[in-house]
Amino acid sequence: MTLSVQAERRRTMKIDGVEIGGITCDSREVKKGYAFVAVKGSRRDGSSFAGEALKRGASLIISEKGAGGGSVFGKARRVVVKDARKFLAEASAEFYGRPSEKMKVAGVTGTNGKTTVTYLIEAIAKRSGEDCGVIGTVNYRFSGKELRAKNTTPGPVELQRLLAGMLRRRIKYCAMEVSSHALVQQRVRGISFSQAIFTNLTQDHLDYHKSLNNYFSAKARLFRLLRDTGTAIVNNDDKYGRRIKKLLSRRPVTYGIKNRSTVMARDICFGAKGSKFTLVAPGIESSIRTPMIGLYNIYNILAAVCWGISEKISFNHIKSAIEEFKCVPGRLERAGDNIFIDYAHTPDALSNVIKALRPLIAGRIIVVFGCGGERDRSKRPKMGRIATELADYAVITTDNPRSEDPLRITAEICRGARRGNYCVLVDRFEAIRKAVSLKGRNDCLVIAGKGHEDYQALKEKVVHFSDREAVRKCLR
Repeated sequence: MTLSVQAERRRTMKIDGVEIGGITCDSREVKKGYAFVAVKGSRRDGSSFAGEALKRGASLIISEKGAGGGSVFGKARRVVVKDARKFLAEASAEFYGRPSEKMKVAGVTGTNGKTTVTYLIEAIAKRSGEDCGVIGTVNYRFSGKELRAKNTTPGPVELQRLLAGMLRRRIKYCAMEVSSHALVQQRVRGISFSQAIFTNLTQDHLDYHKSLNNYFSAKARLFRLLRDTGTAIVNNDDKYGRRIKKLLSRRPVTYGIKNRSTVMARDICFGAKGSKFTLVAPGIESSIRTPMIGLYNIYNILAAVCWGISEKISFNHIKSAIEEFKCVPGRLERAGDNIFIDYAHTPDALSNVIKALRPLIAGRIIVVFGCGGERDRSKRPKMGRIATELADYAVITTDNPRSEDPLRITAEICRGARRGNYCVLVDRFEAIRKAVSLKGRNDCLVIAGKGHEDYQALKEKVVHFSDREAVRKCLR
């Protein structure tokens, strides 16, 4: 198998002597002269779409040995590869000129905190005078442009295309959320990471990974993609972070609050309007004030500080960026007087949010939440237990039920309830309306699970739904 790129205004590449003008694994995106890579998915084998790709003008079909395709392959120029996902990632990087090697790409992985850390990195980079692209859960953005995020980490073709676009605009930095799915599916293969950042690991995605150990192994893959001069940044208070340290050939930059680390936070104070702490790092001891609340956000800040220090950015720029940083969409985002919208959709995240707010609230904490359909069912009763134990009242509802029966999902959540301080309202708008009506003057309302999302994924369709809009309507 040979790959070669022809550097022209119209980018082309040769695969085994066949010149192609594009590469994709989605038959709907095929244009004349494209290579179609038949990737095996969890439900369908991409080879079954080879016929459609040929009709659209594909000049080359790339598939694994033994892949389906039948008589269709007999009509096409076909190349057989051992691993189609690996080939797609490497070929995409080659096609777009391996842009990550000419810029600084920070990959952030972990269960919680990825989005906030990438936003903080962006803020620090911009405060230092450099532009920074961001690829993550909320959107993909650079140079004032925003694209809707289909996945936390896009597929390899789109990923390389985004990085190439950033490079054309001479953007120095990119902060990228790297999901466990993306690592297993080799979407980020072919990317040269300047930093690999690990936030934490708690239960999530076990429907896909089957075990917490597999989930950890997926996250750890990011550190194999570090360039030789790259920096590993690890949460030293997380037991899985300490496991990652043992896998590394070089000493990482660490951050923590409990265990001795490169960058630490001490004398932490929380208030209704934000937090204050002393940041301690080699040659640095400085008081930091931030509008962000919650211990987990102190960890997110420390991770971003490690990134700034690894890039030798002036600490004055780092400090001012943190202190001026306001909020990430859908992450403890204020939607009214003591009303917060948060993306918390795992047991640990829900627990962190409620615990962060508890000392700041004079009255009750009311929480609205649900669990996604066709996802890890084992976390449902755990979230039911956390909500009923830590909050004063819970309204259990839907959160992207997909093809599952919403009543079955809510019933599984209720199995974990420790008290009778909850009700079930399957309609999410009615659940929010109920919670708003229950909220007293000194109470706090947390609407958890969807955060920035503006849709509900139902059995046969996706419908518009925004927690923010629902709150505004209920308050009116």
